Amino acid sequence: MSRYARQMILPQIGESGQARLGRAHVLVVGAGGLGVPVLQYLAGAGVGRITLVDRDVVAEHNLHRQPLYSMDQIGHPKARAATDVLATLNPEVVINPVVQMLDPANAPMLVAAADVVLDCADTFACSLTLSDICRDTRTPLITASALAFSGYVAGCCGPAPSLRAIFPDLPERGATCATAGVMGPVVGTIGAVQAQMALSVLLGLTPSPLGQLVSFTAASWRMAGFRFDHAPEPAAPLPFIARSQICANDLLIDLRHEAAPFRADARHIPPEALATFNPPIARRVVLACATGLRAQNAGEALQTRWQGDIALLAIHD
Repeated sequence: MSRYARQMILPQIGESGQARLGRAHVLVVGAGGLGVPVLQYLAGAGVGRITLVDRDVVAEHNLHRQPLYSMDQIGHPKARAATDVLATLNPEVVINPVVQMLDPANAPMLVAAADVVLDCADTFACSLTLSDICRDTRTPLITASALAFSGYVAGCCGPAPSLRAIFPDLPERGATCATAGVMGPVVGTIGAVQAQMALSVLLGLTPSPLGQLVSFTAASWRMAGFRFDHAPEPAAPLPFIARSQICANDLLIDLRHEAAPFRADARHIPPEALATFNPPIARRVVLACATGLRAQNAGEALQTRWQGDIALLAIHD
């Protein structure tokens, strides 16, 4: 047990706490900037099983903020590349790489097997899908986001409110690391806090990180946070679906202006034109966009004037 001696000496952990970590199964979604420190610290701490979900491959522009990977791994699936490196870090940890995009079709089974879920993904659709499932199953979810010089971590679900309760109103547009940039140490800091929250949940430490949000901005050297234990859940959240869950009678609407409709039977309607669109009440409307952000906002606007069934779809080409 010399590997874990420095954390086992803590009275909050000891032998019993280390045994709890060894029995734990954690789901990590995303092996990028947030996922890299999360994986390193969870594996280093001796978490027994980690299921890692990511369909992307290692690219050279990742390396400034994802130091788990090396030049000779460029082009390799991140889930498998990370598994190979983590096996040398701690061979006692069992890593199950899943080279897939997490979506509403495969997420329920993956979440059901986990004690704690860590959202290290980079799309609204993935984060909200995980939040919805974890809310319904009361599975703790540690979600995070980092961009430019700042980021946040939040302990959601389980006994705490969901991500939708913290952010009931999404922005009209969302920047990404590709468009707005990100500092490597910033995303590393956020990922490290995310890992600490997950370990605290697994160990049952108090106060619980569930219901807590922590933010950090390196531009002004400030950390802040607040509790959201009593944040109300949205009354009628719009669910995301996978492509495989599209039904024959669905009315498919592609909101993207930058691409042709994603299917031959999908209609191309920009978000601003939905204000005068009146779909038949008997058909479910499926609103699609690239990340889920436009679909979420358009769906909420349609929901205020139309009482039919609405679902959302993120198109990951």
